[in-house]
Amino acid sequence: METERASPRYSDIDLWEPGDILEALIEGQMAAVAAVRPALGAIERAAAAIESRLRQDGRLVYAGAGTSGRLAVQDGAELIPTFNWPPQRLLLLMAGGKEALLRSAEGAEDEIGQAARLVQQHAIGSADVLIAVAASGTTPFTLACLRGAKERGAVTIGIANNQSTPLLTQSDYPIWLDTGAEPIAGSTRMKAGTAQRVALNLLSTLTMIRLGRVHQGLMVDVQAINAKLVMRSETILRKISGRSGEDVQDALQRADQNIKVAMLLLHGCSKERAAALLDQAGGNLRAALELADTQTEIAPQ
Repeated sequence: METERASPRYSDIDLWEPGDILEALIEGQMAAVAAVRPALGAIERAAAAIESRLRQDGRLVYAGAGTSGRLAVQDGAELIPTFNWPPQRLLLLMAGGKEALLRSAEGAEDEIGQAARLVQQHAIGSADVLIAVAASGTTPFTLACLRGAKERGAVTIGIANNQSTPLLTQSDYPIWLDTGAEPIAGSTRMKAGTAQRVALNLLSTLTMIRLGRVHQGLMVDVQAINAKLVMRSETILRKISGRSGEDVQDALQRADQNIKVAMLLLHGCSKERAAALLDQAGGNLRAALELADTQTEIAPQ
């Protein structure tokens, strides 16, 4: 297994000067990022499959153990504040549970029973997508999550750093990240982890863009849950609407801080019509604005 192999390149790393160690480590990190490029086609295909299920109100499920699990959980958790992804449509399956997010629980990765119970408990099924991440591609907990979800009809995506391993061969959409041997043999928190983080970031971000949660390169679904994000919402709306700060603040207040609804209010729509147009456009603001220009609003009797 490549991620476990000791590389002659680093066999005397503990004898090197600190500067040379850092040069070798950053070299490995750059190589890890580069290893994602050959997987871009696989990431694109996986994102299309995710989009298809999520447009039908499916859930996004992340599963993993150890470092891979923590990276998967982090990617999923960030979708809520960044893209206003509904928490009820996000599941984070971590071997060892919440405690394993803060401290190592390496034995938990063998808990096949726990994985099966979680899949059944959350009724993961044909409407859902499961993203399973494991550097080795053989982690029992992660594999059990993937197999259980697949048996119940979910779309499965496997991300691993070793070729032709079960996580890849048994997933519907495999993503192989060829990071090779680690500077410290077996320490997959390094090159393998970096490549996983990049791949997860690309996969989820592409999916959210395709779902209409980005407009003109801006986070139009951001949740204004603190002062900084309120200011960001106002800045975004000023930029896409070209309107003054006072108009923007008023529109956001009337729209309950929803940037998309506020933009349609500034476009001349009522709040009810704005919501209806966004629903008709599948949440895509650009499409909703086009509909607003082509459809005549019917005044209530």
